[in-house]
Amino acid sequence: MSAVAGILVAAIALLHVYILVLEMFLWTTPRAMKAFGTTPQLAEQTKVMAGNQGLYNGFLAAGLFWGLLIHSPSVQLFFLACVAVAGLYGAATANRRILFVQTVPAVLAMVAVLLAR
Repeated sequence: MSAVAGILVAAIALLHVYILVLEMFLWTTPRAMKAFGTTPQLAEQTKVMAGNQGLYNGFLAAGLFWGLLIHSPSVQLFFLACVAVAGLYGAATANRRILFVQTVPAVLAMVAVLLAR
C-alpha cells in the first residue's frame, strides 16, 4: 500500500471517529448543532437517534482501521464503499454537503487504494 492511500484511509477513519463523538456525545452542544444544522429543541428530540447514527459511524471507522491494521486493500475498499454509499444517501436525503465531506473523499481514497495494489 502506498503512503498516500494509507493516509487517506486513516483520515476518513478519523473523520468518522469525529462524527461518532459529535453524534454520540456532543449532539446537544453548539458545535454539533452548528455542524448538523439543528436547533436545541430538535437536538434534544433526536438525541437517541443521533447516538445510534454515531455508533454506525464508529463501525465504519473501526472497519477502516482494521483494514489498515491487517494491510487488507479488500477490507479497506469494502468499508470505503460503505462510507461512499452512506454519503450518497445522506446527500440525497439530508444535506448535499455530505457528498463533499463523505462521498468524494471516500471515492478518492478508493482510487488511491486501487492504484496502490
